[in-house]
Amino acid sequence: MKLYAAAALVLLSHVAESFVSQTTLSVTSTLSSTAEPLVEVNNDADEQKKQKRKQLKQALLGKIGSSSSNNFMSDPLLVDPMTKEPLSLSLKGPILGSNAGVRLTLKSASDSERIFEGRSDAYINLLEPISDGKDEKTSVSTSPILASLLTLTPPPVRSLVANISSNSDLEYIPMRDLFTDPSVSFAYERGWRQGFAAAGFPGADKEFDLAKEYFAPVIDKKRSSGENNVVVDMSCATGLFTRRFTTSGEYDRVIACDYSDSMLTEARRRIRADSDIASSNTQLDLVRCDVAKIPFMSDSIDAFHAGAAMHCWPEIEESLKEIHRVLVPGGRYFASTFLGTYFQNVANLEKTSNGGSDVEPSMQAFQYFPTVEGLRDLLLNAGFDDDKVDVEVIGAACVIIRCEK
Repeated sequence: MKLYAAAALVLLSHVAESFVSQTTLSVTSTLSSTAEPLVEVNNDADEQKKQKRKQLKQALLGKIGSSSSNNFMSDPLLVDPMTKEPLSLSLKGPILGSNAGVRLTLKSASDSERIFEGRSDAYINLLEPISDGKDEKTSVSTSPILASLLTLTPPPVRSLVANISSNSDLEYIPMRDLFTDPSVSFAYERGWRQGFAAAGFPGADKEFDLAKEYFAPVIDKKRSSGENNVVVDMSCATGLFTRRFTTSGEYDRVIACDYSDSMLTEARRRIRADSDIASSNTQLDLVRCDVAKIPFMSDSIDAFHAGAAMHCWPEIEESLKEIHRVLVPGGRYFASTFLGTYFQNVANLEKTSNGGSDVEPSMQAFQYFPTVEGLRDLLLNAGFDDDKVDVEVIGAACVIIRCEK
């Protein structure tokens, strides 16, 4: 164990300097690229600007709930991920007409110190408040270099780094932090996702068609009643399915969510490059969040999608309960994932590296779902009824899940 401790400390010291330099460069670049000079405007221009800002708020966040003034509003869906209280919304941004995005500030209704931020040209960050008055551990995801290196280390070293001391501000969870690495985000649609075919995944177009077909009854019901519908694409990665939902013309609002900053950044880049999305009437929002603490109102989401994602959720039980909570009665959940057999070689290597002992679940590279029955039990425990749960295996190890609340 002393050898592992030494290895961990060497690893941390080597990446620290380069990480700080990279982070400083990234922040400086972001600030310089979005800054706009102040300009003098007359009263008429001010009034026009106010009206444009109001219209922009509605375009950004869809149906607005309560509104206390021209400067503060609330979104009908978004809540504080911890308290589930509504969030008041204020808008700060550059002079309208510029190419830079608009900054959003969201404050918790029950705790004014819990403040979240976002940008219309990036994403809304409902994972980490900018101020909550508490000392919390910092995820390794804030260091993409460290995340990628630690993913490749033996489980004992992972465990040591994650628990280096009771006072440490470092937190590392392999199945979550792997996907915070920008190189993984870059590769996801450049060969990574296509490799899933070996497990029996039907391909993005076919999987999207399956999801759309399953969601159709609840979406049609909303449409026939004159109500807007909402679909969530959880663990959206680079937006592979997000773009399909948005351009299909079937959904009024699409909310794409991911834990990873780098995935959401790549998703936004691809969205900007898609001319079909630019001409779409569907409202599209990107939200950074934790699936185990979903920042949406209860009974508010009509359709919930998670493509090739569940095996990457560390808190699988809580995550599925949260999905059940946010779905409307009759709302539907469609997901694809892997049976544990697909990761058998990875699991064996982890066990060997751990001296022949099983690795604790939080240090595993993935969730290893052993059986269909085990997956069904997870869904039933989350609140779904037995007669409204379908778990289907396609090919060698691809699992398609359909559930109705």
